[in-house]
This record gives sequence, C-alpha cells and structure tokens, in this order.
Amino acid sequence: MLPGELEVPMSMEEFRLIRDLINAYCGIFFADDLKFVVHRRLAPRLAALCLETFADYHRHLRYDPGRRAEYEEIVERVTTNETYFFREAYQLDAFRDEILPEIAARPRPGGRRLTVWSAGCASGEEAYTVAILVLESGLFQPAQVHIFGNDISRRVLQLARKGIYGRASFRQTDERYLRRYFREAPGGYQVRDEVRAMVSFGQINLIDLDGVALLPEVDVIFCRNVLIYFDAESRKRAVGTFHSKLVHGGYLLLGHSESLMNLSTAFELCHLKNDLVYRKP
Repeated sequence: MLPGELEVPMSMEEFRLIRDLINAYCGIFFADDLKFVVHRRLAPRLAALCLETFADYHRHLRYDPGRRAEYEEIVERVTTNETYFFREAYQLDAFRDEILPEIAARPRPGGRRLTVWSAGCASGEEAYTVAILVLESGLFQPAQVHIFGNDISRRVLQLARKGIYGRASFRQTDERYLRRYFREAPGGYQVRDEVRAMVSFGQINLIDLDGVALLPEVDVIFCRNVLIYFDAESRKRAVGTFHSKLVHGGYLLLGHSESLMNLSTAFELCHLKNDLVYRKP
C-alpha cells in the first residue's frame, strides 16, 4: 500500500454499503468491527480506478459495466486462503477408514465413478490430499475417481493447477507420503502426475446457483473452514446446494468449528469412530 492511500476515509455507511455488495456477490460477510480490514484492503483500488472517494467506489460496484472484474479483484484481496496438506487428520482418517469402505461396498451401476468435491479448495492441498487417501485405500481404480476442487479466487486456482508447494504446506504430512506422491521441483515439491490426473480445478462461486448447476452429483463434499466466513443466509444457500449435489447416502464434511445447527435439518449426523460427519439420507 502506498503512503497516503488510507488518507481517503471510509465512513461506516460507506463500509456497510460496500460490505453488503460483497456479501451479495460471494457470501463473505464482514462484521462492523472488521471495517478497518475492508478499508485497508480496498483503499488501493480507488487510485487504480481513478476514484476519489469510497462513495464513488460504491457507485462503481453498482453501476459500472466492468464491475464484475472489480468484484473478482475484491475477492483476491479479501479472501483467506490458509491451508496445508492433511489438515484435520482425524477427519481424514474417518474419510479413509470408514467413509471410503462404506461407499466402495455399495452397488455402483455401470461402474459409476467415485466423485469428491473439495468446495473452497484454495491452493489445492485438500483436493490432492483426498486423492492420496483414495490411492492409499486401494478401494478404487484411479481412472474411476474424479476429485473436483473449486474456489472463487482465480489466483489460488492457478497455484493449485501447478501443484507445486513449499515446506509450509507439508507441516502435517508424513514423510512417506512426501516421498511417494511428490517430487522435488523449483520452489518446493510438485504433486506427482498419478495424483494430479485424478484432480481437476475450476472457479465456482458457491452461492451462484447457475455456476454450481454445472456440477455432477457427488459422493462426498469437503467444505472445511469456508462457511465460517459467510453470513447465515449465504450458509443456508450453500448448504442447500450441497444437499442437492450429494447422492443419497453422500457425505458432507465440515470444519471442526462448523456445524449445520440452525442451518439445515436435511442431513443426518453420523457418529463415526474418528469423527462426526453429515450424511444425506
């Protein structure tokens, strides 16, 4: 940020107007006490767009023909993309040791593929982790597995497709996984081709029903530490989408601090040995 950028004030009214437009676009919600965050992260956009005030910026977001590009710029500035491989290991143990065997035991007419959706995948560590666990289980042929990772940020999806990660992404990764499924590359380690072939990535806004409609039915959805950034209505909308995209008996895995309480009664809570997860009846 250049000196003087924060000298352009943002009133509480301007903050709330802009906050509500961001929320309507992507579901992310900023409480009033986070005004300083929005101010700091969006202040450089006034100079970039040759605008003088945040009132001008609000009008740009509402009426300018190129406003969609600006919303995408906002997303890159305000989203949180902290993640790493094998995050919340106890839940991954439940996926590998309990959920995958249960799914594998079901009849799969026509050899239907195992399909897993990593919703809000950030830079891709979760999606690749899921692929590694499927391979480790030995229950499915790689060609019969499709793991789809989505995020609203184009920048992190570019990183996901490259599949190259620094040491910080492996802070919970067993060394044997690192040796077997990654190779050294400039800048860190790259996911091996056998894993990358099971995973694809695409930009999706979780509250954009038209975009989500293009996805197929899935067996498992991971949406961990994403809904915590949404307001209640956006959470309900996303959870409704998850329910519509899961096959009957499909599983929804949320972050350890997230639940469906006061959001949906359409799922049943499954008490597994390693974790509590949700399932579409």
